[in-house]
Amino acid sequence: MSDMTMNRRDVVITGIGIASSLGEGVEVHAAALAAGGPPTVDTENFKPYPVHPLLALELDRQIPKKSDQRQMEPWQRLGVYAAGLALDSAGIKEDAEAKSALQVIVAAGGGERDHAVDSAILTGLRGANEPGTYLNEHLMGDLRPTLFLAQLSNLLAGNIAIVHGVTGPSRTFMGEEQAGVDAIRTAHARIASGQSDLMLVGGAYNAERRDMLLLFELGGYLRQGSFAPVFAREEAPGLITGSAGAFLVLESAERAAARGAKVYAKLSHAGATRSRRAPGTVESALAGLVGGFGPLGADALAISAATGCAGITAEEANALAKAAPSAKRIAAGDLVGHGVEAAFPVSVALAAIALSAGQAKEAVVTGAGHWRGEGAAHLVQA
Repeated sequence: MSDMTMNRRDVVITGIGIASSLGEGVEVHAAALAAGGPPTVDTENFKPYPVHPLLALELDRQIPKKSDQRQMEPWQRLGVYAAGLALDSAGIKEDAEAKSALQVIVAAGGGERDHAVDSAILTGLRGANEPGTYLNEHLMGDLRPTLFLAQLSNLLAGNIAIVHGVTGPSRTFMGEEQAGVDAIRTAHARIASGQSDLMLVGGAYNAERRDMLLLFELGGYLRQGSFAPVFAREEAPGLITGSAGAFLVLESAERAAARGAKVYAKLSHAGATRSRRAPGTVESALAGLVGGFGPLGADALAISAATGCAGITAEEANALAKAAPSAKRIAAGDLVGHGVEAAFPVSVALAAIALSAGQAKEAVVTGAGHWRGEGAAHLVQA
Protein backbone atom coordinates (compact mmCIF):
# COMPACT_ATOMS: atom_id res chain seq x y z
CA MET A 1 0.00 0.00 0.00
CA SER A 2 1.11 3.57 -0.60
CA ASP A 3 0.11 7.07 0.36
CA MET A 4 0.23 8.33 -3.22
CA THR A 5 -3.52 8.93 -3.55
CA MET A 6 -3.75 10.59 -0.15
CA ASN A 7 -0.82 12.97 -0.33
CA ARG A 8 -2.81 16.22 -0.08
CA ARG A 9 -0.85 18.07 2.63
CA ASP A 10 2.88 18.44 3.10
CA VAL A 11 4.34 16.45 5.99
CA VAL A 12 7.52 17.67 7.65
CA ILE A 13 9.87 16.24 10.28
CA THR A 14 10.29 18.69 13.15
CA GLY A 15 11.80 16.41 15.77
CA ILE A 16 14.40 13.62 15.71
CA GLY A 17 15.35 11.41 18.64
CA ILE A 18 17.93 8.72 17.95
CA ALA A 19 20.24 6.58 20.07
CA SER A 20 22.43 3.71 18.91
CA SER A 21 25.86 2.13 19.24
CA LEU A 22 27.26 5.42 17.92
CA GLY A 23 25.76 7.46 20.76
CA GLU A 24 22.75 9.74 20.86
CA GLY A 25 21.48 12.77 19.02
CA VAL A 26 21.48 14.36 15.61
CA GLU A 27 25.06 15.68 15.64
CA VAL A 28 26.69 12.34 16.45
CA HIS A 29 24.83 10.56 13.67
CA ALA A 30 25.38 13.38 11.16
CA ALA A 31 29.12 13.06 11.74
CA ALA A 32 28.98 9.28 11.28
CA LEU A 33 27.01 9.67 8.04
CA ALA A 34 29.55 12.14 6.70
CA ALA A 35 32.52 9.98 7.68
CA GLY A 36 30.97 6.62 6.83
CA GLY A 37 31.43 5.22 10.33
CA PRO A 38 33.32 3.53 11.87
CA PRO A 39 30.78 1.21 13.48
CA THR A 40 30.93 -0.06 17.05
CA VAL A 41 30.77 -3.86 17.00
CA ASP A 42 30.99 -6.42 19.81
CA THR A 43 32.35 -9.72 18.50
CA GLU A 44 33.02 -11.36 21.87
CA ASN A 45 30.05 -11.23 24.27
CA PHE A 46 27.65 -13.05 21.91
CA LYS A 47 30.23 -15.04 19.98
CA PRO A 48 30.01 -16.25 17.22
CA TYR A 49 27.45 -13.53 16.47
CA PRO A 50 28.61 -9.91 16.12
CA VAL A 51 26.30 -7.27 17.63
CA HIS A 52 26.25 -3.46 17.63
CA PRO A 53 25.82 -2.70 21.37
CA LEU A 54 24.01 0.38 22.66
CA LEU A 55 26.30 3.11 23.94
CA ALA A 56 25.45 3.77 27.60
CA LEU A 57 22.77 6.41 28.11
CA GLU A 58 22.20 8.81 30.99
CA LEU A 59 18.67 7.58 31.56
CA ASP A 60 17.95 10.22 34.18
CA ARG A 61 17.98 12.88 31.48
CA GLN A 62 14.81 11.53 29.85
CA ILE A 63 13.40 9.14 32.49
CA PRO A 64 13.89 11.02 35.79
CA LYS A 65 12.20 8.53 38.13
CA LYS A 66 14.25 5.47 39.06
CA SER A 67 11.00 3.58 39.67
CA ASP A 68 10.01 4.15 36.04
CA GLN A 69 13.39 2.95 34.85
CA ARG A 70 13.21 -0.22 36.97
CA GLN A 71 9.81 -1.33 35.72
CA MET A 72 10.83 -1.08 32.05
CA GLU A 73 12.78 -3.57 30.03
CA PRO A 74 15.92 -2.29 28.22
CA TRP A 75 14.16 -1.89 24.87
CA GLN A 76 11.39 0.14 26.53
CA ARG A 77 13.88 2.39 28.30
CA LEU A 78 15.62 2.95 24.97
CA GLY A 79 12.32 3.77 23.25
CA VAL A 80 11.15 6.16 25.95
CA TYR A 81 14.56 7.84 25.91
CA ALA A 82 14.53 8.29 22.12
CA ALA A 83 10.96 9.61 22.26
CA GLY A 84 12.03 12.19 24.83
CA LEU A 85 14.90 13.28 22.59
CA ALA A 86 12.42 13.72 19.71
CA LEU A 87 10.07 15.84 21.83
CA ASP A 88 13.01 17.99 22.93
CA SER A 89 14.18 18.31 19.35
CA ALA A 90 10.72 19.44 18.23
CA GLY A 91 10.46 21.97 21.07
CA ILE A 92 7.22 20.51 22.45
CA LYS A 93 8.53 18.67 25.52
CA GLU A 94 6.99 21.26 27.87
CA ASP A 95 3.98 22.11 25.68
CA ALA A 96 1.01 20.43 27.37
CA GLU A 97 -1.41 21.54 24.65
CA ALA A 98 0.73 20.04 21.90
CA LYS A 99 1.17 16.80 23.84
CA SER A 100 -2.58 16.50 24.29
CA ALA A 101 -2.97 16.63 20.49
CA LEU A 102 0.05 14.41 19.81
CA GLN A 103 -0.76 10.96 18.43
CA VAL A 104 1.78 8.18 19.02
CA ILE A 105 2.55 5.20 16.80
CA VAL A 106 5.08 2.64 18.03
CA ALA A 107 6.73 -0.20 16.13
CA ALA A 108 7.37 -2.84 18.77
CA GLY A 109 8.58 -6.39 19.19
CA GLY A 110 7.77 -8.94 21.87
CA GLY A 111 8.73 -8.54 25.52
CA GLU A 112 12.12 -9.60 26.79
CA ARG A 113 12.79 -12.78 28.72
CA ASP A 114 14.32 -13.20 32.19
CA HIS A 115 17.25 -15.32 31.04
CA ALA A 116 18.41 -16.34 34.52
CA VAL A 117 14.99 -17.68 35.47
CA ASP A 118 14.53 -19.40 32.11
CA SER A 119 17.88 -21.13 32.48
CA ALA A 120 17.23 -22.25 36.07
CA ILE A 121 13.77 -23.63 35.22
CA LEU A 122 15.00 -25.53 32.16
CA THR A 123 17.90 -26.99 34.15
CA GLY A 124 15.63 -28.12 37.00
CA LEU A 125 13.00 -29.46 34.62
CA ARG A 126 15.32 -32.16 33.35
CA GLY A 127 15.52 -33.81 36.78
CA ALA A 128 11.96 -33.20 37.95
CA ASN A 129 9.83 -36.27 38.80
CA GLU A 130 6.67 -34.41 37.82
CA PRO A 131 7.70 -31.95 35.09
CA GLY A 132 4.24 -30.35 34.73
CA THR A 133 3.88 -29.62 38.43
CA TYR A 134 7.47 -28.39 38.64
CA LEU A 135 7.00 -26.05 35.69
CA ASN A 136 3.78 -24.52 37.04
CA GLU A 137 5.22 -23.98 40.53
CA HIS A 138 8.37 -22.28 39.29
CA LEU A 139 6.65 -20.17 36.67
CA MET A 140 4.33 -18.83 39.37
CA GLY A 141 7.01 -18.44 42.03
CA ASP A 142 10.16 -17.43 40.19
CA LEU A 143 8.95 -14.87 37.66
CA ARG A 144 8.84 -11.33 39.01
CA PRO A 145 5.27 -10.02 39.33
CA THR A 146 5.73 -7.33 36.68
CA LEU A 147 7.23 -9.61 34.03
CA PHE A 148 4.04 -10.46 32.18
CA LEU A 149 2.87 -6.84 32.14
CA ALA A 150 6.33 -5.64 31.14
CA GLN A 151 6.23 -8.02 28.17
CA LEU A 152 3.21 -6.25 26.69
CA SER A 153 4.45 -4.49 23.59
CA ASN A 154 1.94 -1.65 23.83
CA LEU A 155 3.44 -0.63 27.17
CA LEU A 156 6.17 1.27 25.29
CA ALA A 157 3.49 3.70 24.13
CA GLY A 158 2.09 3.69 27.66
CA ASN A 159 5.45 4.48 29.20
CA ILE A 160 6.00 7.30 26.70
CA ALA A 161 2.66 8.72 27.82
CA ILE A 162 3.46 8.34 31.53
CA VAL A 163 7.04 9.61 31.48
CA HIS A 164 6.62 12.45 28.98
CA GLY A 165 3.05 13.47 29.73
CA VAL A 166 1.67 12.65 26.28
CA THR A 167 -2.11 12.39 26.60
CA GLY A 168 -3.11 11.89 22.95
CA PRO A 169 -4.13 8.51 21.50
CA SER A 170 -1.62 5.81 20.62
CA ARG A 171 -1.36 2.60 18.65
CA THR A 172 1.25 -0.16 18.47
CA PHE A 173 2.28 -2.17 15.42
CA MET A 174 3.99 -5.56 15.60
CA GLY A 175 5.44 -7.58 12.75
CA GLU A 176 9.21 -7.18 12.74
CA GLU A 177 10.65 -4.84 10.07
CA GLN A 178 7.26 -4.27 8.50
CA ALA A 179 5.97 -2.79 11.77
CA GLY A 180 8.47 0.05 11.39
CA VAL A 181 7.55 0.59 7.75
CA ASP A 182 3.82 0.72 8.44
CA ALA A 183 4.28 2.95 11.48
CA ILE A 184 5.98 5.58 9.29
CA ARG A 185 3.55 5.05 6.41
CA THR A 186 0.47 5.37 8.61
CA ALA A 187 1.72 8.44 10.48
CA HIS A 188 2.53 10.15 7.18
CA ALA A 189 -0.84 9.22 5.66
CA ARG A 190 -2.81 10.52 8.64
CA ILE A 191 -1.18 13.95 8.42
CA ALA A 192 -1.23 14.08 4.61
CA SER A 193 -4.95 13.30 4.56
CA GLY A 194 -5.84 15.81 7.28
CA GLN A 195 -6.73 13.23 9.94
CA SER A 196 -3.98 14.51 12.22
CA ASP A 197 -1.61 17.45 12.52
CA LEU A 198 1.02 16.07 14.88
CA MET A 199 2.45 12.55 15.28
CA LEU A 200 5.24 10.89 17.26
CA VAL A 201 6.34 7.73 15.49
CA GLY A 202 9.21 5.31 15.89
CA GLY A 203 10.52 2.18 17.52
CA ALA A 204 13.33 0.63 19.55
CA TYR A 205 15.20 -2.65 19.56
CA ASN A 206 17.54 -4.25 22.07
CA ALA A 207 19.96 -6.46 20.13
CA GLU A 208 21.80 -7.66 23.23
CA ARG A 209 19.33 -10.48 23.86
CA ARG A 210 20.34 -14.11 23.65
CA ASP A 211 16.71 -15.17 23.18
CA MET A 212 16.38 -13.08 20.01
CA LEU A 213 19.75 -14.25 18.71
CA LEU A 214 18.54 -17.82 19.25
CA LEU A 215 15.30 -17.17 17.35
CA PHE A 216 17.12 -15.61 14.40
CA GLU A 217 19.75 -18.36 14.34
CA LEU A 218 17.06 -21.07 14.31
CA GLY A 219 15.83 -19.50 11.09
CA GLY A 220 19.35 -19.27 9.68
CA TYR A 221 19.25 -15.47 9.53
CA LEU A 222 22.36 -14.47 11.52
CA ARG A 223 25.85 -13.73 10.24
CA GLN A 224 28.64 -15.39 12.19
CA GLY A 225 32.23 -14.28 12.69
CA SER A 226 33.49 -10.80 11.96
CA PHE A 227 31.72 -7.63 10.88
CA ALA A 228 31.30 -6.98 7.16
CA PRO A 229 29.35 -4.26 5.34
CA VAL A 230 25.72 -5.12 4.59
CA PHE A 231 26.23 -5.32 0.82
CA ALA A 232 29.47 -7.32 1.13
CA ARG A 233 28.42 -10.40 3.09
CA GLU A 234 28.17 -12.89 0.25
CA GLU A 235 30.61 -15.32 1.91
CA ALA A 236 28.57 -15.36 5.14
CA PRO A 237 25.18 -13.69 4.65
CA GLY A 238 22.95 -12.69 7.53
CA LEU A 239 21.84 -10.13 10.06
CA ILE A 240 24.16 -8.26 12.36
CA THR A 241 21.66 -6.80 14.77
CA GLY A 242 22.11 -3.50 16.57
CA SER A 243 20.54 -1.87 19.60
CA ALA A 244 18.92 1.32 18.40
CA GLY A 245 15.91 3.54 18.94
CA ALA A 246 14.51 6.33 16.79
CA PHE A 247 11.43 8.50 17.10
CA LEU A 248 10.30 11.26 14.76
CA VAL A 249 7.90 14.12 15.30
CA LEU A 250 5.89 14.47 12.09
CA GLU A 251 3.84 17.60 11.60
CA SER A 252 1.73 19.25 8.94
CA ALA A 253 3.74 21.95 7.21
CA GLU A 254 1.07 24.52 8.09
CA ARG A 255 1.25 23.75 11.79
CA ALA A 256 5.05 23.76 11.81
CA ALA A 257 5.14 27.13 10.01
CA ALA A 258 2.58 28.64 12.36
CA ARG A 259 4.71 27.87 15.42
CA GLY A 260 8.01 28.67 13.72
CA ALA A 261 9.36 25.17 14.16
CA LYS A 262 12.70 24.04 12.78
CA VAL A 263 12.12 21.59 9.93
CA TYR A 264 14.70 18.85 9.40
CA ALA A 265 13.21 17.53 6.17
CA LYS A 266 9.99 17.08 4.26
CA LEU A 267 8.67 13.50 4.18
CA SER A 268 7.05 13.57 0.77
CA HIS A 269 6.05 9.92 0.36
CA ALA A 270 5.97 6.67 2.31
CA GLY A 271 4.83 3.35 0.93
CA ALA A 272 4.71 -0.35 1.74
CA THR A 273 4.03 -3.60 -0.04
CA ARG A 274 4.51 -7.31 0.49
CA SER A 275 5.84 -9.65 -2.16
CA ARG A 276 5.56 -13.43 -2.16
CA ARG A 277 9.36 -13.64 -1.91
CA ALA A 278 9.85 -15.66 -5.07
CA PRO A 279 13.19 -14.76 -6.71
CA GLY A 280 13.05 -11.27 -8.17
CA THR A 281 9.89 -10.17 -6.37
CA VAL A 282 11.68 -8.11 -3.71
CA GLU A 283 13.60 -6.22 -6.38
CA SER A 284 10.39 -5.65 -8.34
CA ALA A 285 8.47 -4.49 -5.25
CA LEU A 286 11.12 -2.00 -4.17
CA ALA A 287 11.68 -0.74 -7.71
CA GLY A 288 7.95 -0.10 -7.99
CA LEU A 289 7.85 1.84 -4.73
CA VAL A 290 10.92 3.95 -5.48
CA GLY A 291 9.83 4.48 -9.09
CA GLY A 292 6.61 5.99 -7.81
CA PHE A 293 8.56 8.81 -6.17
CA GLY A 294 9.50 10.24 -9.57
CA PRO A 295 12.99 10.90 -11.02
CA LEU A 296 15.72 11.27 -8.40
CA GLY A 297 18.33 14.00 -8.76
CA ALA A 298 22.01 13.41 -9.35
CA ASP A 299 22.84 14.38 -5.76
CA ALA A 300 20.28 12.08 -4.16
CA LEU A 301 21.11 9.91 -1.17
CA ALA A 302 19.89 6.32 -0.85
CA ILE A 303 19.76 4.93 2.68
CA SER A 304 18.98 1.24 2.88
CA ALA A 305 17.65 -0.69 5.84
CA ALA A 306 18.79 -3.91 4.13
CA THR A 307 19.25 -6.91 6.39
CA GLY A 308 22.32 -8.58 4.92
CA CYS A 309 20.41 -11.83 4.46
CA ALA A 310 21.04 -13.89 1.34
CA GLY A 311 19.02 -13.16 -1.76
CA ILE A 312 16.89 -10.23 -0.67
CA THR A 313 19.90 -8.00 0.08
CA ALA A 314 21.20 -8.38 -3.44
CA GLU A 315 17.71 -7.70 -4.79
CA GLU A 316 17.49 -4.51 -2.72
CA ALA A 317 20.88 -3.41 -4.06
CA ASN A 318 19.73 -4.10 -7.64
CA ALA A 319 16.51 -2.14 -7.12
CA LEU A 320 18.44 0.87 -5.84
CA ALA A 321 20.99 0.64 -8.65
CA LYS A 322 18.21 0.78 -11.23
CA ALA A 323 15.92 3.33 -9.55
CA ALA A 324 18.65 5.63 -8.26
CA PRO A 325 21.79 4.88 -10.29
CA SER A 326 23.57 8.13 -9.43
CA ALA A 327 22.62 8.22 -5.75
CA LYS A 328 25.17 7.82 -3.00
CA ARG A 329 24.23 4.60 -1.22
CA ILE A 330 24.53 4.05 2.53
CA ALA A 331 23.42 0.97 4.47
CA ALA A 332 22.12 1.91 7.91
CA GLY A 333 23.32 -1.48 9.11
CA ASP A 334 26.91 -0.50 8.36
CA LEU A 335 26.65 2.30 10.93
CA VAL A 336 24.29 1.04 13.65
CA GLY A 337 23.40 -2.57 12.81
CA HIS A 338 19.97 -3.92 11.95
CA GLY A 339 17.26 -2.81 14.38
CA VAL A 340 14.41 -5.09 13.17
CA GLU A 341 11.24 -3.15 14.17
CA ALA A 342 13.31 0.02 14.56
CA ALA A 343 15.30 -0.46 11.33
CA PHE A 344 13.06 1.63 9.07
CA PRO A 345 12.44 4.48 11.57
CA VAL A 346 16.20 4.61 12.22
CA SER A 347 16.90 4.78 8.48
CA VAL A 348 14.33 7.55 7.94
CA ALA A 349 15.84 9.44 10.87
CA LEU A 350 19.32 9.09 9.33
CA ALA A 351 18.01 10.38 6.00
CA ALA A 352 16.44 13.42 7.66
CA ILE A 353 19.66 14.06 9.57
CA ALA A 354 21.71 13.90 6.36
CA LEU A 355 19.37 16.34 4.61
CA SER A 356 19.36 18.77 7.54
CA ALA A 357 23.16 18.68 7.57
CA GLY A 358 23.30 19.56 3.89
CA GLN A 359 24.74 16.21 2.84
CA ALA A 360 22.10 15.80 0.11
CA LYS A 361 19.05 17.56 -1.30
CA GLU A 362 16.79 14.52 -1.39
CA ALA A 363 16.89 11.00 -0.04
CA VAL A 364 15.17 7.71 -0.63
CA VAL A 365 14.93 5.07 2.11
CA THR A 366 14.31 1.40 1.36
CA GLY A 367 13.93 -1.69 3.47
CA ALA A 368 13.01 -5.33 2.98
CA GLY A 369 12.27 -7.46 6.03
CA HIS A 370 14.32 -10.57 6.62
CA TRP A 371 11.38 -12.74 5.57
CA ARG A 372 8.41 -10.49 4.76
CA GLY A 373 7.43 -6.98 3.73
CA GLU A 374 9.04 -4.16 1.80
CA GLY A 375 8.88 -0.40 2.26
CA ALA A 376 10.26 2.86 0.93
CA ALA A 377 10.13 6.57 1.74
CA HIS A 378 11.16 9.76 -0.02
CA LEU A 379 12.46 12.87 1.76
CA VAL A 380 13.52 16.24 0.43
CA GLN A 381 15.57 19.02 1.99
CA ALA A 382 13.52 21.59 3.88
